[in-house]
Amino acid sequence: MAYTNSSMVAYTKLSPNHSGKRTHSIDRITPHCVVGQCTAEGLGDWFAKSSTQASSNYGIDKDGRVGMYVEEKNRSWCSSSNANDQRAITIECASDTTEPYAFRDIVYQTLIKLCVDICKRNGKTKLLWFGDKDKTLAYEPKSGEMVLTVHRWFANKSCPGNWMYARMGDLAAKVTAQLGGSSSDADTGSYTKIMGTSVATAAQMQTYIKAVNPSVAQSVIDMIPLYLSEGAAEGVRGDIAFAQSCLETGNFGFSGSAVTLDQNNFCGMGVTANGMKGNSFDTPQIGIRAQIQHLKAYASTDALKNTLVDPRFQYVTRGCAAYVEWLGQQENPARKGWAAGAGYGSKILTILKKVVGTAAGTQGGGDELYRVRKTWTDAASQKGAFAVLANAKKCADSNPGYTVYDSAGNAVYTSAAKSSVPYLVKVSITDLNIRKGPGTNYGKTGKFTGVGTFTIVEESSG
Repeated sequence: MAYTNSSMVAYTKLSPNHSGKRTHSIDRITPHCVVGQCTAEGLGDWFAKSSTQASSNYGIDKDGRVGMYVEEKNRSWCSSSNANDQRAITIECASDTTEPYAFRDIVYQTLIKLCVDICKRNGKTKLLWFGDKDKTLAYEPKSGEMVLTVHRWFANKSCPGNWMYARMGDLAAKVTAQLGGSSSDADTGSYTKIMGTSVATAAQMQTYIKAVNPSVAQSVIDMIPLYLSEGAAEGVRGDIAFAQSCLETGNFGFSGSAVTLDQNNFCGMGVTANGMKGNSFDTPQIGIRAQIQHLKAYASTDALKNTLVDPRFQYVTRGCAAYVEWLGQQENPARKGWAAGAGYGSKILTILKKVVGTAAGTQGGGDELYRVRKTWTDAASQKGAFAVLANAKKCADSNPGYTVYDSAGNAVYTSAAKSSVPYLVKVSITDLNIRKGPGTNYGKTGKFTGVGTFTIVEESSG
């Protein structure tokens, strides 16, 4: 293809610091920070020095003026990632010198226009951002696609810096819109959809949490299958919800978390400001159900299957974040999302990647889930799904008349039906002991019921 340079260029000073003609066509744009409110001329002078041993294709100075320092046909020396930079047009942007390395508005607006110009001249109709460096570098763009890439391995994080990193999704959406598309065009199937079937198994999640938090409460281990069953009921990926819970609770250690284990709130729901305790739920299942419903509120406009238990469901703009990458407000094209912190979705995906890559141990029952229901076909009656059969039986015993079913729908245990109380019993002997507690393992009081008819007002298993 013919390589032409942007008509937006206000100043040109070509640098000797480049690798010559590219070995790959252009399909990536990489914005960096200059880390200093420089001028186009000053940046050009710096890149022109052979001792600098660095360059970029373009630079945007503090006043929004564009300088060109390496022609697009040539690979600049903007990073050590040769394979990436063979494909990328690199742009240095004037920024503050301290964290988060913010741009002036005129610099950011010029960056949008320059990206649009580059895409048009290179035959691209979409600019994509995936919220994750590794995922981005691994993606092979389709025809008409340009990809935003970043280099985040420097200690000062100035490539591109946290301010710009948090706006990569916004940049991609605005450029795509000006190219004639919409923000939804940013999805090419490589973003991670919240709606769908879980990839990780309960056993993988259990193994992961035991590895990262060896002192994790047994109640947490037992409730993990609920992420899958509750997620499946609403069509939400339960493994994503689990990864989010790991992030929000410090891997269920709750150190530094705004919520505590007894709240059954594993996603920080209702914590809208520092110092707030957040919502509480009666059981782990209800807490996880609320989290699943809240994720569905962001990811879909479909109606809920279960009765609404999410107290904040009505505050969500339905369908505003179909992808994990968009759960962070700073990365969301509409600036809406679950959390305000930069890279929120990326942090969830980092955990999810580790969970999915975990080799499931044998503890916890493997991939088998034992569901406690009135009948197999009555999914709405389900009290829980357990990887450990003993825990499923315990749940069934607490719910007389319920049955434990394996994953194939086979009944493996049925609790005894609870008798209807009150009812009458007749005692015909004179020495029926009254004991100190309910059961023959309790000591005798030395007193007897005597002969007569008695009313049973309560029963309990065991």
